[in-house]
Amino acid sequence: MNQRWGTDLRLLTNLEQQNERDRGRDLSIIERQTTGQVDLDTLTELDNLRQALLLRFLTPVGELEALGHPDYGSRLFDLIGEPNTPTNRNRAKMYVLQALTQEPRVAEVLSVDVTTRPTDRSRIDIDVRLKPITVDTVLNLVFPFFLEQ
Repeated sequence: MNQRWGTDLRLLTNLEQQNERDRGRDLSIIERQTTGQVDLDTLTELDNLRQALLLRFLTPVGELEALGHPDYGSRLFDLIGEPNTPTNRNRAKMYVLQALTQEPRVAEVLSVDVTTRPTDRSRIDIDVRLKPITVDTVLNLVFPFFLEQ
């Protein structure tokens, strides 16, 4: 399965409730149980896909154009400074769906729900459910996004 999903370095510490706009500030490390040596932490399979999707959402479209990836990322950053309205929540959903279509490891998007956090009107919670390729497992992602800088 690893050939299909790949292995990558861990850049995000929390893949279940990613709540920062910043992409990985530093590489994560682990201590090997057998030797006590420190090594770089890696991700495989569903965790690799989970991190890849979160990084795609965290990257504005066009940011990687100089590296040959002009379409990589999402347009969620277009919403910064906009009010938390039903129209802008629908725009967020559309931008997430556009980003998901760019990921070849996503077989089917089951749902994308965008809701307001009652205690923080500047925050929207984006809940994604999808089926990855080659497995029957449903992948759930919760991605808080802040409309203010």
